[in-house]
Amino acid sequence: MRSHVLTAALGLLPLTPLAAQQPVSAPISDIQYTITVDSQLGAARTIRVGMRFATTGATPVLLSMPAWTPGAYEISNFARYVSNFSATAGNAALDWDKIDFDTWRISGANGRPVTVTFDVEADTLDNAMAWARPDFAMFNGTTVFLFPEGRGFNFAATVRVEAPSGWLVATGMTAAAQPKTFTAPNYHDLVDMPFFVGRFDLDSARVSDTWVRLATYPAGSVSGEARTMAWDWLRRMIPPQVAVFKETPFRTYTVMQIADSSYGGASGLEHQNSHVDIVTPFAIGNPFLASLYAHEIFHAWNVKRMRPAELWPYRYDDEAPTTLLWVSEGITDYYADLSMVRGGLIDSSGFFAVTAGKITEVSQTRAVALEDASLSTWVHPTDGTGYIYYPKGSLAGFLLDIMIRDATDNRRSLDDVMAQVYAESFKRGKGFTNADWWRVVTQVAGGKSFADFAERYIDGREPFPWEATLALAGMRLVNDTIREPRLGISTAPNEAGAIVVGAIDPTGAAAEAGVREGDVLISVGNIAVEDQTFGQRFRQQFGSREGAPLEIKVRRGEQEVTLQSRVRMAARVETRMEAVAGAGAKAGRIRSGILRGTVGS
Repeated sequence: MRSHVLTAALGLLPLTPLAAQQPVSAPISDIQYTITVDSQLGAARTIRVGMRFATTGATPVLLSMPAWTPGAYEISNFARYVSNFSATAGNAALDWDKIDFDTWRISGANGRPVTVTFDVEADTLDNAMAWARPDFAMFNGTTVFLFPEGRGFNFAATVRVEAPSGWLVATGMTAAAQPKTFTAPNYHDLVDMPFFVGRFDLDSARVSDTWVRLATYPAGSVSGEARTMAWDWLRRMIPPQVAVFKETPFRTYTVMQIADSSYGGASGLEHQNSHVDIVTPFAIGNPFLASLYAHEIFHAWNVKRMRPAELWPYRYDDEAPTTLLWVSEGITDYYADLSMVRGGLIDSSGFFAVTAGKITEVSQTRAVALEDASLSTWVHPTDGTGYIYYPKGSLAGFLLDIMIRDATDNRRSLDDVMAQVYAESFKRGKGFTNADWWRVVTQVAGGKSFADFAERYIDGREPFPWEATLALAGMRLVNDTIREPRLGISTAPNEAGAIVVGAIDPTGAAAEAGVREGDVLISVGNIAVEDQTFGQRFRQQFGSREGAPLEIKVRRGEQEVTLQSRVRMAARVETRMEAVAGAGAKAGRIRSGILRGTVGS
């Protein structure tokens, strides 16, 4: 939606830039969108979109497509996926052209109702995009819903989904009286409630006085014990999050998950009363998914409602950089861990292990200030710091929690900071600033200044003061040197989910066996590589057998090849966190308060 103004110079006159003016559409009303999906369109990886609205006067209508989806901090330029655009009034075609790469200008409506239609390519398996298959479609509102340029976003709209009989629809949007029809009071809500349409599993349960729905595609991908486990996670993790803010801001919440073998990991994207996860089938049933769910659900408070001033209100035409993503994303990640331990999904040892893992990850990444990392994520730095504000921001939240509890003899905590910033920003219809954040932290901590902490560890790049701060909570870090068996390869799943060999260490066991880059790894010893516990079983079985024969099976082209090698060991320094036995009473209260979500003695 960027508009370009041309300037010119005549003769030797100096260039004088013309004042750039925001283009403004003619007013439109009674806005109705129609989304059409079916097996034929899905096979063509296409979603068909219709938009009908009323007009007045002869001024052109300007319709724009968003450039990004909030929560996915990158420019996607969704207009690039649009084709077959047309505009009609009655049976008459209307003239249209583009004034920039994501804005269409429609002329000649002259007060008549207008219908716009176009196709959207839906073949990008990404939480922020649109993706269709013969039996299913997922789309975000930012990928399909045009808006009138320059008219603001406070307009109501209706969405009707046209799909084959028997196909389900899941969305956080409010259902209207008509089947498969939904309403939104404004554009912000319209584009913040993604849709699942098709054949998928859908069930619901009451959790913390809210209806929670679990929608999973493909049908049968999360069933039996795995589905029972997923519901247990949700029932346990949501109440501790509600306890932080003392309210549930949504009437329903929908967990929307796609499992596909072409996807190599697991990721989520938050919305105000739902989130979309895309995962490899290997992740189903893995406790890691519980952490992902916890992270995305906590976003319903922190970032969808309580969010930095630079993101309030959302704009959809360009980047919206902020130095505070370490709060929005990193501290959310800290509360995902707290949700797990406070909800009984992990014990204190599990919390210590997760936290130590983040400490190791940060220590192995080049030093970068959290504020700088928050800003830079928009340009995807290639030095490995693009997303470090997640684990490093989580650790900053952990340190702040300890320091606040220490300053108040465990009477206040980071929970109080989150609740107060939430009340002062979202509840008052605005975002929070950097100054707001640190003011509340200081107030909650009884007046303790955090200026030095912010300068050295948030705006600065100094290593976090682990030894001194953990001691306040009766915890410490311990470094252990571990010798363990290694193959000496890197791997990644292909589109079929098979594990493909990448880089090979020339001194490792795989190189000795003759494993080649591009081989598909089948088994090592008698352990199938696709087994979710492969790494653990490999270390257990061969951890004390250095030099023993090691059989490696790979698929090379169309052939299965059995290769021979020996078990080789490698040293690894592992950082772990543990409780300090005999810690003082105050430190013990702080440690217990963090893990249980309590304050006081």
